[in-house]
Amino acid sequence: MAAQRSDVLVLGGGVIGLACALRLLQAGASVRIVEQGTVGSGASHGNCGTLTPSHAIPLLTPGGLRKAFAQMLQNDAPLHIHPRPELARFLWLLRLARQGRRARAEEAAEARATLLLSSIDLMRDWIEEEGLDCEYAARGTLYVYRHAESLREAEKHAQWLDRLGIEAQRKSDDELQAMEPALKPGMAGGYFHPGDAHLRPEAFVAELARRVRELGGIVEENARIERVHVNGRQIDAVRTHRGVYSGKRMVMALGAWSPQVGRMFGMRLPMQPGKGYSITWSRPSRAPSRPLMLREDGVCAVAWGSGFRLGGTMEFNGFDGLLNDARVKAIRRAATHYLHESSGPVLQEMWWGWRPMSVDQLPIIGESRRWSNLIFATAHGMLGMSMAAGTAEIVTALCRGVAPDIDTHAFRPARFRL
Repeated sequence: MAAQRSDVLVLGGGVIGLACALRLLQAGASVRIVEQGTVGSGASHGNCGTLTPSHAIPLLTPGGLRKAFAQMLQNDAPLHIHPRPELARFLWLLRLARQGRRARAEEAAEARATLLLSSIDLMRDWIEEEGLDCEYAARGTLYVYRHAESLREAEKHAQWLDRLGIEAQRKSDDELQAMEPALKPGMAGGYFHPGDAHLRPEAFVAELARRVRELGGIVEENARIERVHVNGRQIDAVRTHRGVYSGKRMVMALGAWSPQVGRMFGMRLPMQPGKGYSITWSRPSRAPSRPLMLREDGVCAVAWGSGFRLGGTMEFNGFDGLLNDARVKAIRRAATHYLHESSGPVLQEMWWGWRPMSVDQLPIIGESRRWSNLIFATAHGMLGMSMAAGTAEIVTALCRGVAPDIDTHAFRPARFRL
C-alpha cells in the first residue's frame, strides 16, 4: 500500500498535536494528523483549562516525593503512588527523586517559566486572530489556603515565582471574600496571580480541529499506529489499520502514549502516565468568577458560562483504566471546605485522563538525534494547555529549519539520548 504523504505528519491529535498542526498550516506546510482515537479525547478533554504561568515551579520540589511516599497507602491523597510493585515505575520514581534536588528544581522552574510566559501571550493572540470560540478569559488565578501553616509555606513559593517574573499578590481572607464571593469565609489567605487565564478545554481543542480542517489539514481519527517503516536514519512511514502515512517531517505529540510508540522507533522515553480526574456540572448560582486553586487538597475549581468543573489529583498507577471512586470523592469533599456551592444542579461528566509526565518535569521538545526527520513535542505533564502555543512555535521553527525564538535548551531530547 502506497503511503499518503504530507510535508509534516503529526502523530497525536490532542492539544499539542492540534496546536502544532495549526501553526504549521499557517506557515504554509501541508499537514496530516494521525490520532488513535478522536481528536482531543485524551488528557486534553477533561482538564480545567487553566493557562498558568503560576505553575512554573515543578510539582515535586525537595521533599515532595518523600511526602508522596509517606502517603502511599492513602488512596485519596492529592499525590498518590500506587503501592503495587512495578519495576519500570519504581526506577522512574528513583530518577524523579534525584531531579527533586533544589538546583535541578530551580533550573526546571526557569525553563518552564520561559515557555509558559511565551505561550500564554501566543495563545491570547491565536484565540483572537483565529476566532476560536472557547470561553477564554484572562482573570488570573486565585490560590486559596485554609491553614496558616500552609500559607506561610506558600510565601516561599510566591517569592520563587517573583524571581521568575511571575506576579503573586498576597491576599487576606477579607480580600479573598471581596474578590471571590463563591468562597466560604474563614480562609487563612491566598495569592492572586493576575497573569493567568483560562478557557474551556474541550471547546478549545474542537475549535483547533475546526481551523486545522478549514486550512486544509487532514485529520485521520481512529488510526492506531501498528508499525513503523524506516530507512537508514529516516522514518519513511507509519502504518495504521486505516492506511500508511508519511511526511518529510514527523512530530511525535502522543502525550502519555509516547513511550509505547517510541519503542516502535527503538527509543525509550523516560515518562509515566499521571492520572488526573475531573467532575463537571452545569453552572451553580454562586460559581467562581476565576479559577481557584484549593491548595491544601490539590483541587482546581473553574467555571465557564457553560458549566463548572472540579479537577485535580495525581495518581501514578500505570495505565490503569478504572475510575477510582475514592479519588473522585476526595475532590468533591475538598471543594466543600472552600466553596459555598461545591457542585452544580446537573452532573454532566465524571472523567479521568493520563497526563504525560517526564522524569525531570520538563517537556521533551526538539529534534531527535537518532532519526533525522523526527521532532518531539511531548511530556508536558499537567501543562499541555498552558504550553501548547509555545510548543507549536518551536516545532514550526524547527520544521522550517530556523532557530526558535523560545530557548529550547532545557527541553532538548538529547538529554535523554533520544
